[in-house]
Amino acid sequence: MHLSNEEDLAYRRLLDMYYDTENKIPLDTQWVAKRLRLATDVVDEVLKDMFVKHEDGWYHARCDDVIQQYHAMAEKNRANGRLGGRKKNPLGSESQPIAKATNNHKPITINQEPDICISPPSGELDDEKLPKCNHKAVVDLYHKHLPTLRRVEVWNDTRKGYLKQRWREVAKELSDKQEIKAEDVLAWFTEFFEHIATSRFLTGRVNDKSGRAFAADLEWILKPSNFAKIVEGKYHGAN
Repeated sequence: MHLSNEEDLAYRRLLDMYYDTENKIPLDTQWVAKRLRLATDVVDEVLKDMFVKHEDGWYHARCDDVIQQYHAMAEKNRANGRLGGRKKNPLGSESQPIAKATNNHKPITINQEPDICISPPSGELDDEKLPKCNHKAVVDLYHKHLPTLRRVEVWNDTRKGYLKQRWREVAKELSDKQEIKAEDVLAWFTEFFEHIATSRFLTGRVNDKSGRAFAADLEWILKPSNFAKIVEGKYHGAN
């Protein structure tokens, strides 16, 4: 509450960068500020106030905790799958998507625009044995099954990075049981978006005390902590 409007914006963008890269904020404050399109002195002030400086970057305990919990849950799901405890379909109940194929894809317009956060570390998002992330098909499915939510008009590096991470995690879990193709991952996302459509909260059908309604968008859905909570069904009780 003590932050100014500029500092509040800087803090939110720094958190996005932290979750996007799943790593500490670089020590080069001038580079970070340029990347976030903010004044260097504002970014520097927020880092000193809200983060902890380590020799390899600016650390945020809450962010690290959320990222660790998310990966722990993903590993637990993979372990359950290897032990035969996971259902055949990735989400087999109201709190878990049920995969089924769909071939109905509508074209989308993807415009080029500078991103405000850096993309996740390159290298191992797409394993050689896993199907390549089909960005356009996933966005098509989002538009098809969640037509009331905000449409994707810009598909920048930040959003690509979020989807690559989630695609890889889903693909790795599915591959524990069988050799999979891109169609299998798309089937999972089909049921995932259908799962979201049943949530009154995520689709803006529930108002808070002020009379305002929250509605998710694709970037928000794909962020690690939000994605995990949706899979767990945490947003399906506000009906």
